Amino acid sequence: FSPSALGNVKTLAIPLFNNETTEGGLREPLTAGLAQAFVSDNTLKVVREQQADAILRGAVVSYARDPYSYTQAEEVKEYVCRIALNVEFANRKTGKVIWEDKGLTNFGTYDAVSETEDIGKARAIEKLVQDILNKTVKGW
Repeated sequence: FSPSALGNVKTLAIPLFNNETTEGGLREPLTAGLAQAFVSDNTLKVVREQQADAILRGAVVSYARDPYSYTQAEEVKEYVCRIALNVEFANRKTGKVIWEDKGLTNFGTYDAVSETEDIGKARAIEKLVQDILNKTVKGW
């Protein structure tokens, strides 16, 4: 895939991602973060599905929170939140898939004492948003 693969794609729609996990609060900030990132990037214009040249669809397929690092007393110092997605970017008119990634994963860590799990989730989502933006407009 290269940016030239975008061809005449100038607009995209980002419907709310599905959540196939039992963990709440993931799909809304992910979808909103993607929309904001594409608006800021300005390579593709974010529009409604009926007007879009391409559609970015996805689902949160796994979520895990695990200890990441420990203190000398063997207490958890940091946790890691891992989020995996299935994502597809396809031409709306032809149905042709421009790129897809099943199992796109990234993570965010947070301090066990001074931060919350939501911060770890937000950091993971931020990285996933950048991964998807780069894959879509830069081709990597």
